[in-house]
Amino acid sequence: MHPHRLTGLRRGAAALGLTTLLVTGLMAPAATAQPGRSTGTQLRDVRVLVHFDRAAGQVAESIAPLPDGGVVIGMIPARQVVRVAPAGAVRVLATMPLPPGGGGTTPVVGTPVVTGVARTGTGAIYFNYSAGQGGLTGIWQLRPTGGPRLVVPLPADSMPNALVIDSDRNRFLVTDSAGGRIWQAPLRGGKASVWSADPALAPAGFFGANGLKVHDGAVWASNSDRGTIVRIPETRAGGSGRAEVRATGLAGIDDFDFTGRGTEILAAINQGNELVRVNPDGTHKILLDAANGMEGTTAVAVQGSRVYVTNGANLAGNDPTLMVAELRP
Repeated sequence: MHPHRLTGLRRGAAALGLTTLLVTGLMAPAATAQPGRSTGTQLRDVRVLVHFDRAAGQVAESIAPLPDGGVVIGMIPARQVVRVAPAGAVRVLATMPLPPGGGGTTPVVGTPVVTGVARTGTGAIYFNYSAGQGGLTGIWQLRPTGGPRLVVPLPADSMPNALVIDSDRNRFLVTDSAGGRIWQAPLRGGKASVWSADPALAPAGFFGANGLKVHDGAVWASNSDRGTIVRIPETRAGGSGRAEVRATGLAGIDDFDFTGRGTEILAAINQGNELVRVNPDGTHKILLDAANGMEGTTAVAVQGSRVYVTNGANLAGNDPTLMVAELRP
């Protein structure tokens, strides 16, 4: 999730009745990442699968693909987790309660939000909730019966954003956009610890570590304020090495995913209303922009040859959507 600076959000916040609206191996580090010219993955058959209800706060944020072609999505100001069927039908799986006092103490954004979602290989679904209060902020699990349950508490001053299930090490990994950290916690639940607080994850005045993936023996994260993608190598014991900046010039980057072609990446640029391809040398090329329906692009997920893209419509437009496309080598 990438909430933009508050001065650019007052109109949208008023429309939603919110005090604060969320806007919600690569080679050597690139000194300047200009649009790439190299041949790489393209997209075809781009279409909108579903339009969400902006008035109800359904600002689409994160994506967890399902085996049947559907997806689970986190809806930030609505505090919801929803399932989108392959044909586009939307079903609300959970709505998180407002904390006492309304959650105005939530870091950075000032309102409670559901952010990252993730699914295990056995089908369990987890999501992040940031409420500005202990006992509510952390990783939650959806259950077949009964309401969601908190499995990993996180500090009230953290802003859990992207959520990854690292099945090889039986752990959760979570970006903390307010604290500029990556947390880890056992997959069975329990106490979280800081996995990395590398300076490359820190915010530059507003919003730091955002998107997150595990790929090729390393943890990769985006930094919204700095417009970067960093690679943090894992030690043999699963600890963190020193972060390496692998792409720059991506101002307002939110979520990202790997295409399956080595370290080639598709990145959602929230601030620029773009989906870009980040090449293995750190350069990038715009694949989709506002003319293709990008509006506050928040997340991207690759499943085989299919690409899912969410638009939160939080900086431009008023049409949050889930889009699908096919990868073309």
